[in-house]
Amino acid sequence: MFGEIKAVAFDIDGTLYPSFSLYIRLVPYIIRHLKFYLHYNKVRRIMHRTAPLPDFYEYQARLMAEDMGCSAAEAREQIKKIAYDGLRPYFEKIKPFKNALEVFKKLHEKGFKLALLSDFPPSQKGDIWGIIPYCDLILGTEEIGALKPSKYPFGILAIGLELEPSQILYVGNSIKFDVRGAKNAGMKAAIIASPLKRIFSKKIKEADISFSNYRQFLDIVL
Repeated sequence: MFGEIKAVAFDIDGTLYPSFSLYIRLVPYIIRHLKFYLHYNKVRRIMHRTAPLPDFYEYQARLMAEDMGCSAAEAREQIKKIAYDGLRPYFEKIKPFKNALEVFKKLHEKGFKLALLSDFPPSQKGDIWGIIPYCDLILGTEEIGALKPSKYPFGILAIGLELEPSQILYVGNSIKFDVRGAKNAGMKAAIIASPLKRIFSKKIKEADISFSNYRQFLDIVL
């Protein structure tokens, strides 16, 4: 199965770092902006089901404006201030999963193309823990126009890597968004999951690879 793989692409949030390490830091911030996030999370659920858009940010702002009872310009500014710029400082304190950087180094040494495809702006994470220099392509699905699990951003990923989808392994932490999105686009899919989830979740079989840590991932792929 892995002989035809020429590239490995990764999600970021919850995939390259543990989600709980961010969530625990965000509790006071979320409480402070609770009203905003109640609206924002509702809108994001809609955006995950929306077809590719010529201007993702404008449509998202219009939905937020309708829900919040303000202008689209005001909604767009709040999204930028709270959901995008406001979270940047928190990522400076987050550490990646153990061996995550080593994975990129080893795969790069073996000649694989490497990429990132995230539903939130990759630039929000700064230098992404030293991973950026090893990447051939870094994409945010919002800029592409559609969130995962739409197969559209995965198709743009394949085009950018100049490869067939079947030659790409996509690594994520969500069955619904990462695994199914990648598989629907014709890619192979890997999921990082806790040992308990790997034991008790039958749905995890949707992925071609399931692993609990990046040392294990390297042993499987290489």
